[in-house]
Amino acid sequence: MELTVKGTVSAIVFRNEENGYTVLNLETTDGEDLTCVGTFPTLSVGAVLNATGKVSVHSRYGEQLAVESYTVCDPTSKAGIIKYLGSGLIKGVGEVTANNIYNMFGNDTFGVIEHNPMLLTKVKGISQKKAMDIANAVAELKQMQEQIMFLQSYGITVNLAVKIYNIYKSETKSLVLANPYRLIDDIDGVGFLTADKIAQSMGIEAISEFRVRAAIVYELKEAAEKQGNTYLLFEDLISCCSNLLEVDLSQYGQLVEDTVTKLVLEPTVKTFDVEGQRCISLVKYYKLEKAIAARLIALNRDARRVLVDADSLITQFEKVNDISFHAGQLGAVKSALINGVTVITGGPGTGKTTIIKCIAEILSSHGMRIEFCAPTGRAAKRLAQSTGSDAKTIHRLLGFEVHGDRLQFKYNRMNTLPCDVVIVDELSMVDVSVMHSLLSALENGTRLVLVGDKDQLPSVGAGNVLADIIRSGVIEIRYLTHIYRQSEDSLIVTNAHLINKGKMPEINNKSRDFFVMNYNDFQQVSDTVVDLVSARLPKFTGLPSSEIQVLGALKSGVAGVENLNLRLQQTLNPRIFGKNELNVGRNVLREGDRVMQTVNNYELPYVRFNAEGTITDGQGVFNGDIGFVRRIDRANGILEVQFDDNRLATYNEQQLTDLQLAYAITIHKSQGSEFEVVVVPLVSGPPTIINKNLLYTAITRAKRAVVLVGSKKILALMVHNNYVAARTTNLCRFLREENEVYRRFFGSVSASQDEDEE
Repeated sequence: MELTVKGTVSAIVFRNEENGYTVLNLETTDGEDLTCVGTFPTLSVGAVLNATGKVSVHSRYGEQLAVESYTVCDPTSKAGIIKYLGSGLIKGVGEVTANNIYNMFGNDTFGVIEHNPMLLTKVKGISQKKAMDIANAVAELKQMQEQIMFLQSYGITVNLAVKIYNIYKSETKSLVLANPYRLIDDIDGVGFLTADKIAQSMGIEAISEFRVRAAIVYELKEAAEKQGNTYLLFEDLISCCSNLLEVDLSQYGQLVEDTVTKLVLEPTVKTFDVEGQRCISLVKYYKLEKAIAARLIALNRDARRVLVDADSLITQFEKVNDISFHAGQLGAVKSALINGVTVITGGPGTGKTTIIKCIAEILSSHGMRIEFCAPTGRAAKRLAQSTGSDAKTIHRLLGFEVHGDRLQFKYNRMNTLPCDVVIVDELSMVDVSVMHSLLSALENGTRLVLVGDKDQLPSVGAGNVLADIIRSGVIEIRYLTHIYRQSEDSLIVTNAHLINKGKMPEINNKSRDFFVMNYNDFQQVSDTVVDLVSARLPKFTGLPSSEIQVLGALKSGVAGVENLNLRLQQTLNPRIFGKNELNVGRNVLREGDRVMQTVNNYELPYVRFNAEGTITDGQGVFNGDIGFVRRIDRANGILEVQFDDNRLATYNEQQLTDLQLAYAITIHKSQGSEFEVVVVPLVSGPPTIINKNLLYTAITRAKRAVVLVGSKKILALMVHNNYVAARTTNLCRFLREENEVYRRFFGSVSASQDEDEE
């Protein structure tokens, strides 16, 4: 139920000064007390509010008004004026001074402060400086309230209005009126539709350079961030913009050309031809891929020679580790010792980790400093466990630092990493921004070993780094196809490779690690998944439910991730007396819940409990980090999450939207992770999603067992669906161009691309 009330703020129950989230008591004009919650940039006891929001009744805290919009008025009563001035909001004015001011000027107090502040000097204890300080403080508060109310008049929520004000401050109104589309670039969380709605309400024409420019930049950003494309065909871009603007831009060719020309001159975009077709890219991504290509060719060219007896050292490694390398593995190790840049790619069980260990031991035995890294925390942890060496996320390796709202790295082009070799695992997950940052921090002559599975899903961010490097043919590529890691009764690895070849997996429910449970009804699929995770698999494997991960293809639906999360929460962590919880949107987070961070937050502080019993401080939680809710403090709106790597981070209520339940997660979110047991509900969906690539990725996340729950018909459809969304990227082309330049000046360097022989 929506309600509008007017009243005086009688108490501030809780306030977070960082984001303005406030719980307050409002004494309404009809004498009732009402608890209000919401975001207020600045507020004090005594302020008069006109507030609109939705009323809800909390089981513990009673009736509350979740404020969605509000206006602030000057208090008019004696008690209100004194409370407002003496609330501590104005520095140097307490209750006594506030009383003295009111006794001197009565209900004209605010008129005096705003229009003739020097009269305040008549009040005992107020100097000319203090009088001006009071006037400036009141003026600043009024200005802020006016800016917030201006934004609200265009339908902007209080939360977003505060975000905008914190960036633009006193210039908010003038900047937004001059060009509301700048909000898209300047304010995190503002998309084209929000800015366009504001612009339209201001009377900006449907066909204008402002609007077309915003649409072009927006669509290029969306293509990069949502589809991974670092450029678009010009005709595709215009088609996307026409749909977005609901205007046929083909009829406004000159306006489009003029707008693009200005964007090129700024420079914001870059236009170019690919195979005779006109293309357009954001300058940012064009430069990133160009720089990556140049750096890879330079690193490959400038590698320091390693003078070792490779054969004897490899033989020694085989004896110590009681293994025997296949010919393809031997070739991969030797390639990394010879070439400046080597790519090693293969599916599960092909020995990638063993190869990494061998390469590292040989190079470190010759005094070379080696760094291991991976794109995610879980991937880095897995790399460290399998190699017995320290491994970091790429961000931590580069020493990320947050300055304001910008992310910077300690190690960069001007301050390179102090190492001789960098080994990167799970390269398929690395986007062009991260790849560029890593390569920029490498000193000339640093050896680079890139490891990944070319058949995994590509990076969430822009680009297709691993696939483009392989496709270019100018870097040494070693394909591993010989399967090592399997036992007689193990089917995970065997079936992963069968599926990758477009063949149906071997279904033998007498195996110990690969099962298919055939159900055609999605409600049965959902029921079975919940039963498996909560009872049957813990009994069968001896593992707790926390070690069993549900990986879904889709978020929605009866057997989708969202519904499964709610059902698993109810089953595994039900509401009980004494267990605290917080409402987050339509969902609830409860103490003991398994949760995942869904966006990068480089500023969020944490403490880490180390194995030695020591505690260290740090900051930064990342998209895909998984943990559990350790504690909830409802009174202060605080929630603590203990992540899998022993980081303990504290969230306020405004940051809770960055968390979601993680009993079930999407397969895309599972990239780079490994779980003891994986349960996959098989559901119907668009062929762009329900395909072989997705199923292969899900199965290869499991260490001990995989259970597929759903119809064999859907399983067959996924196995035989080879659809992979093609990304338009420049890296492959740039690598070939850079290599051709190098070949002309320095001679040819051929890249070997041998595959294992079975």
